[in-house]
Order: sequence, then C-alpha cells, then structure tokens
Amino acid sequence: MSTVTVTRKQIARLNPWANSRHRADPTELLGLDSRGIQAILDVISSGLRWSSASRFLHVSGLTQMELADYLGVTPRTLARRKEMGSLNQYESERIFRLAEIYDAALHLFDGEKTDARKWLLSPVRGLNDKRPIDYARTDFGAREVRNLIGRLEHGVFS
Repeated sequence: MSTVTVTRKQIARLNPWANSRHRADPTELLGLDSRGIQAILDVISSGLRWSSASRFLHVSGLTQMELADYLGVTPRTLARRKEMGSLNQYESERIFRLAEIYDAALHLFDGEKTDARKWLLSPVRGLNDKRPIDYARTDFGAREVRNLIGRLEHGVFS
C-alpha cells in the first residue's frame, strides 16, 4: 500500500481556507489605508469617520439598527454620529472589534457574506446558544468568538 504525502503548501494552493491562520484586518473592511498598529490606535482615539462605518455596513450587510444595538447606542445617537461625521473613541473601538470578528467569520464561510452575517446573528451552540455578535460586545467575549471560529476552521466539534 502506498501513501501520498501532501504538504501544507499544496493544501493551501488547492483550498486557501483549509489551513489559514487568519489575522483579521478590520482596516480593509473599514476602508482605511493604514495598517500599522499606531495608525489604528490613532484612528480609534480620534474617532472613526462615519464613512468607514458606512462602508462596513455596506460590506457586511448589517443594518444601522444592528450596528446601533452592537455599539450599545440608540438609533438616534447613531444618526447623530452620522450627522457629525464620526464615532467616538468607545464606538470606534467596538466597530474595529466587530470588523475583526466579521472578517474571521467571512473566512470561516469561504467569503460568503450572507452566511457570515447569518452566523453572527444566530444563536450558536458553542457560545451557550448566544449570538456571536452579542458575545463579541466585550473583549473577552470577542476572544471566545475568535476561539470558536478557530475550532470550527480546524474541524473541532464545538
């Protein structure tokens, strides 16, 4: 009996999602040019522009109501942020976190935006039947969502 050895590189060429260790890049989803840590910290500190939040809504398919709920603000407050042209520091940090989680979910579902969005908004067994978007409201919860995505990517039953 002969065995065939397949390298990680060969698997990656056939299926780039099969063995990827994703480093989520919320800057791309938010339409930002800079990718350096300091630049991201500066954007968060000064407040993310509404155009970046709007881009993320368009790319992710999330609604303004879903974003307001995730950010913990009323729809009217979110509308004021839109009028002002930017989010505050707290909201900016949270939307970066959500973009990172969405990016990981998007990779999990092979780029299928509808499936990634549906998964984020549906109860998940691996998160005690809570929605990933709700779990990701805190840094600790977001870490748990990322861990679950990692387990699912590697076929670990969760």
